[in-house]
Amino acid sequence: MARTVIAGNWKMNMTPSETKAFIETLKPMVAGKDKCDIVLCTPYVDLATAVEAAKGSNIKIGAENVHFEAKGAFTGEVSCAMLKEIGVEYVIIGHSERRQYFGETDETVNLRTKAALAAGFKVLLCLGEVKEQRLAGITDEVVAMQTKLDLAGISEEELKNVIIAYEPVWAIGTGLTATPEQADETCGVIRATVAKIYSPKAAEEITIQYGGSMNDKNAAELLAKKNVNGGLIGGASLVPEKFTAIVDAANA
Repeated sequence: MARTVIAGNWKMNMTPSETKAFIETLKPMVAGKDKCDIVLCTPYVDLATAVEAAKGSNIKIGAENVHFEAKGAFTGEVSCAMLKEIGVEYVIIGHSERRQYFGETDETVNLRTKAALAAGFKVLLCLGEVKEQRLAGITDEVVAMQTKLDLAGISEEELKNVIIAYEPVWAIGTGLTATPEQADETCGVIRATVAKIYSPKAAEEITIQYGGSMNDKNAAELLAKKNVNGGLIGGASLVPEKFTAIVDAANA
């Protein structure tokens, strides 16, 4: 069975002092809620503070991106070794905002994923269709292709440390949400693609999150679906009460 993972993606929000205060508030609110893994992915400058603040709790810390090269002339980038030394356990790769604004491609997503897995991270691998693709009726083809390209050259053993976050791009930060049925159906397409590439066992065990405007109001309905094993949470992860409500839905 796939493990449920509730992960917050803070994007470009929160200073280190705000991070410390947030985690101190959140810790008692989610303590003992162990039916799901709880992850907060923060901006780079907050990571050391977040790791320190989360010590001794059931909250794990992740980064929002990582470079595929070990070191070198890549101004503004951060390597796996840098994140590892801080104590980061997870990393988001291929988020639609990285693809849309910063030229991320399936090729670079694949390179980053391989590097992160080799360094021992758990990868939150993001993929999903844009509005035009949904309207053209090619969602299934798009997410199947992305799944194949993003996981190219990754072994079934390595796959155990990959979580796929399905994020319909048209539903991110727009207030629009895929219906629970749409989310379940497309997560099912991703799972079927994993079964074809690897095995039915791998497909059954992989965690597939929904990542398009999941919040405290719709989480229970989305998480009840067979193929939805958690959420990659944007705006609602910046409010302790809302994020806790989503964790509660995953623990129901």
